[in-house]
Amino acid sequence: QVQLVESGGGLVRPGGSLTISCAASENIFFFNTMGWYRQAPGQERELVASIPVADSPKYADSVKGRFTLSRDGAKKTLYLQMNSLEPEDTAVYFCHARVASRVYWGRGIQVTVSS
Repeated sequence: QVQLVESGGGLVRPGGSLTISCAASENIFFFNTMGWYRQAPGQERELVASIPVADSPKYADSVKGRFTLSRDGAKKTLYLQMNSLEPEDTAVYFCHARVASRVYWGRGIQVTVSS
């Protein structure tokens, strides 16, 4: 069973930075796509960033230029570096992975941007 475990969330002030991680139980290049979604209270889950196995990352317009997605195959880990954080970035962030028609989710991690 594939497992995705997020870490690194927490409270950060507006304008600050935070990096969250997603550790996979499998070789991350096994997945067709990996990425991050987020869900704020009362809102639908939305795609933040994703990376196909052999292509460049894609970002939501709201985070372009502020967030950077990267991966470390040796550590089987996906990262999301978040800079210039805004209160609107407050949400539960979920790691996501897909292989063919199978989709996997982490449990989510809280990121709160507040002064």
